[in-house]
Amino acid sequence: MSTHASSPQSRVTRRGFLQKSMAASAAGFGFPTIIPGSALANGNRPGANDRIRIASIGVGRQGSSVFGRAANDPRTEVVCVCDVNQPRGEAIAKATGAKDVYQDYRRVLDRDDVDAITTATPEHWRANICIAAALAGKHVYAEKPLTLTIPEGRLMVKAARRTGITFQVGSQQRSQRENFIGCEFIRNGGLGKIREVYAANYESPWLCDLPAERVPAGLDWNMWCGPNELVPYNKDLYIPRGNPGWLSFRPYSGGEMTGWGTHGFDQIQWALGRDQTGPTEILVDGPALELPTYHRAESMDRGKAICSQPRLSFRYADGLTVRLDRGNRGGGIFVGEKGKMEVFRGRLTSNPSDLAKELLAEHPRQNGSHIGNWLDCCISGKRPIADVENGHRSATVCHLLNIGRLLGRNLQWDPDQETFVNDPEANAMLTRPVRKGFELPDV
Repeated sequence: MSTHASSPQSRVTRRGFLQKSMAASAAGFGFPTIIPGSALANGNRPGANDRIRIASIGVGRQGSSVFGRAANDPRTEVVCVCDVNQPRGEAIAKATGAKDVYQDYRRVLDRDDVDAITTATPEHWRANICIAAALAGKHVYAEKPLTLTIPEGRLMVKAARRTGITFQVGSQQRSQRENFIGCEFIRNGGLGKIREVYAANYESPWLCDLPAERVPAGLDWNMWCGPNELVPYNKDLYIPRGNPGWLSFRPYSGGEMTGWGTHGFDQIQWALGRDQTGPTEILVDGPALELPTYHRAESMDRGKAICSQPRLSFRYADGLTVRLDRGNRGGGIFVGEKGKMEVFRGRLTSNPSDLAKELLAEHPRQNGSHIGNWLDCCISGKRPIADVENGHRSATVCHLLNIGRLLGRNLQWDPDQETFVNDPEANAMLTRPVRKGFELPDV
């Protein structure tokens, strides 16, 4: 399954791929040591001497990086690779030692010798693959943002709970030492009562009607479009970020609201202890967003300028309000009774400044890698640090804000029932049309 692409003809050497992956792992943290083996000893839970047999679905830029880190762990054995871009799949298979390459992810999930998958496809494919993998009993590591719609996320949680698989979301900041320490400190009352929280003003996605170009050899474009309407191929739709790439376009993505927002809101939800819930109000300061359409290759600038309005906030049931304003894109700013703290992407700062410095000095130990935590939990059966429920709830915040911006009015949300309160128009925007033949698996 295709995701972050260069050209379909690109090739990756094993040495370069594994070196890059090992460097990424070392920059994250070290792996716990466990003896590798050959077969699963206890259902889909490996024993201490077993290897976890892994495959990857979607091995573009982010997908290959994640898969590389998993492939380098001594507890894993690489089985196969899947990508709609056949030449790219073959290159990653060669680099990791995978024996088989597919363009249809169902071929991977049908295999009894695959215990776990990593996946980093575009968002419009995420739910189909993750739900099917969970129902097939495969452990899942799925990149963020986890979902394209809120109901899809709830189905992912249900599928994972039904089969008991381990489902880690790629919100890797939860495994970064500074983020872990800062969020835990705030959650445990270190700043006293939190009075204000600031996030970045993330941009919503816009529309595209790009001209047709020739589909590159080896790329299954029909499969890439998948649940969405089959549209003409264009390289500036196919790549994730370019001029501008699918990450900026509905109905493939939630834009930077989900692309970056799932990082920032994930940290905010975590620090505030709201992992199992969400806001009750979406506050919209301005008229409804009129989406621009890109008819040709163009930078993100125009779309981002238009789609950063109207300004937004959201409020929890206890009255605490999070404002999309001057926060950083990877985390949040927390203002409490005892000071201010900023948590983002491996950094922790505070006012007074000594507060963060002392915290970091008191906690010199590293947390461990995000992939390593997933594999630990595949073995132990414990919930991972970024469990599917957490990823679903963080993505939900993003989707609610996008809907509020499109409607241009305040919204009331029930985080338990996961519906808008007495608002049929808003509730109709919770789902999306799905092309025949690409319906979600029945959970």
